[in-house]
Amino acid sequence: MHPTTPTNTVAGHSAPAAGFEVPLEMLAACHLRVQSQCATLLRLAPHMAAHGADRQAREAAVAVMRYFDTSARHHHEDEEVDLFPALLDSMAGSDAVCLRELIAALCADHRVLEASWSNLRRVLEQVAGGVTPTLSSQDVQRFVGQYERHIAREEAELLPMAARLLSDAELDRIGLAMRARRGLCAADAPGPSILPGAPSISPGPVST
Repeated sequence: MHPTTPTNTVAGHSAPAAGFEVPLEMLAACHLRVQSQCATLLRLAPHMAAHGADRQAREAAVAVMRYFDTSARHHHEDEEVDLFPALLDSMAGSDAVCLRELIAALCADHRVLEASWSNLRRVLEQVAGGVTPTLSSQDVQRFVGQYERHIAREEAELLPMAARLLSDAELDRIGLAMRARRGLCAADAPGPSILPGAPSISPGPVST
């Protein structure tokens, strides 16, 4: 069996310490961090309505941009470049229509998420620069909802399928590719919250 620890499980998603040696658990842990950043985005709009682009808003905008510009992009690449092809290879010679449909749908989700993020990012850049633009709660909620649906499908269908189909050797190869994509940087560690009640945001470059 591929090495895991009791806290690093795909099903439980309680794996903040998941490393590259358990790539599926690391992908699940990245989902938790995406949800943390989305929660901060949801708090940012009402915070700005009350306080404008104050220091907390600026720092939150910078941290959220850093995450979605690097870690979220790496996560999509982990799946499209490494995980999805490995899954298709594992089904070679079999009827993989359902798998191909799932992968096509998830890739389409990635393009939608990237387009939505591009629109939000333009506003966050202004916030980071001390300008107080209108951060549309509707746009934020749309982006968060898109991610919630995408994550739900990956956790219900993609990750359990990968755990069943991929060999230890293939998982090791995926883990090494994920490390290389990040330049062998250290695993993400949570940092201090920016907005009151917000989940932790890493103050530096993150790696999932």
